Amino acid sequence: MHAVIMAGGKGTRLRPYTTCVPKPLVPIGDRYSILEILLLQLRHHGVTSVTLAIGHMGGLIRAFIGDGHRFGLDVSYVSEDQPLGTVGPVLPILADLPERFLMMNGDVLTDLDFSALHRAHTESGAPITVATYHRRISSEFGVLDVQSGHIVGFREKPVIDFEVSMGIYALDRATLQGYAAGQSLGVDVLIGDLLRRGQAPSTFPFGGYWLDIGRPEDYDRANAEFAELQYQLLPHLHVLHGPAASEFRGEAPCAS
Repeated sequence: MHAVIMAGGKGTRLRPYTTCVPKPLVPIGDRYSILEILLLQLRHHGVTSVTLAIGHMGGLIRAFIGDGHRFGLDVSYVSEDQPLGTVGPVLPILADLPERFLMMNGDVLTDLDFSALHRAHTESGAPITVATYHRRISSEFGVLDVQSGHIVGFREKPVIDFEVSMGIYALDRATLQGYAAGQSLGVDVLIGDLLRRGQAPSTFPFGGYWLDIGRPEDYDRANAEFAELQYQLLPHLHVLHGPAASEFRGEAPCAS
């Protein structure tokens, strides 16, 4: 399996943590960065090669990750000179990608089974499969339905349930054919185009751990929870601290 990781954002909302370090390299716990955790998880789930889409402070990411051999991965890079949206950086390298691949933001902390997502996408026949997470928002107030200055309904502290994108996708290379290299393309525009063509995307509902590290409070939560969740997020650590620890030297995970 191949994965494309979007790692080119400026991480503006996460300042001051991202003032001198690109967001994918900010540390979680006392050992790994966000990007290292993601690479180790991908290798554990059977991914063998990764393309890192870099931009802001991309040189630091390239110098730190290198060719990926210490993760057991073949890592390559594509650079964007200006922001091209989530999908845009993939377009120049489309011909080099396999028929199906994973694509994800480089700032997510999750225990999603990436191989199961890829398998579900293959079986669905959909042009793109979006990993989704259930959210619920409860209003603190009674909500009025108003039309032309008159109340036509009243809902006492309503609860709204909805599904959100986790920023993790599986898609077919053919889905992106027809878009030009160098153009800006977001997932929202891509899904809108697919719906207008009658090609409905598929979903992969997930109920495990998921945290989008976009704000300082998200980052603080990730660090507070990592010590307890590290074996859940990084299953290979069981091996590293077990009888076979000497075989792995602290980095190489075991493929499932």
